[in-house]
Amino acid sequence: MDAREQDQEDYIETGRKLFARPVEFMLSVVSFDKLPVPDLPEVCFAGRSNVGKSSLINALTRQNGLARASNTPGRTRELNYFNADDRIRLVDLPGYGYARASKTDIARWTKLTRQFLAGRAGLRRVFLLIDSRHGLKPGDLDIMKMLDETAVIYHIILTKADKLKKGELEKVTQKTLDAIKKRPAAFPGLIATSSVKKDGLDHLRAEIATLALPDHRVKGEG
Repeated sequence: MDAREQDQEDYIETGRKLFARPVEFMLSVVSFDKLPVPDLPEVCFAGRSNVGKSSLINALTRQNGLARASNTPGRTRELNYFNADDRIRLVDLPGYGYARASKTDIARWTKLTRQFLAGRAGLRRVFLLIDSRHGLKPGDLDIMKMLDETAVIYHIILTKADKLKKGELEKVTQKTLDAIKKRPAAFPGLIATSSVKKDGLDHLRAEIATLALPDHRVKGEG
C-alpha cells in the first residue's frame, strides 16, 4: 500500500470510528431562540423537500428510525438535532420548496432555515443535498447565493444516485461541478450518494469526522 492509499484508508477510518457508536436524537427546535448552546461543532443537511435528507441521515448513521423519513414532501418541520459521540452535532433542516402545508407554516420554516444558515455560531459545514435526477434548481441557487454572501461553506451532496445510469450520473456530476466552480463558499468537490445502495456514505462520514472534535479515547476502543 502506497502513502496515498494509506492516507485514504486512514481518512475513511476516521469516519467509521465517529459513527461506530449510536447517534442520539437530542431535540427538535421551532424557533431560532430555542437553539441549543453551540458548545460542539455542528454540520447541517439542507435541501429541497423530498430530496432525501432523513433517509440519508438514517443510512449515514446506520439507524433506520433515527430521522423520520416520508414520501410526503415537507415532513420535517423543525430543526432536528442529533448528537454524534459528543464530538459533533448533525442538524436536519426543514426542506425548502414544495410542501403540503399552509403558506404561513412554510414561511415560518423558511425563515428559521435561513436564520440558521446565515447566523449559527459553530456551524462548520452545510451539506446541501441535490436530487441527482433533477440537478440544481432555482431554490438551490437561492440558498447557495445566501451562503456565498454569508461565507458559510457548503458541500454539495447528490442524492438518489442509484436512480441514474453511470453515464447520466457522470453528466450531472460534471454539470454541478461546473456550476459551483466560481462560487466563493462552495466546497471544491461533491459526493454522490445512495441511501439504498450505501454509495458515498463512507466518504461523507469521513468528511464529517474531519470537522468533529478530536477523538481522545484510548486506541483500540470503539
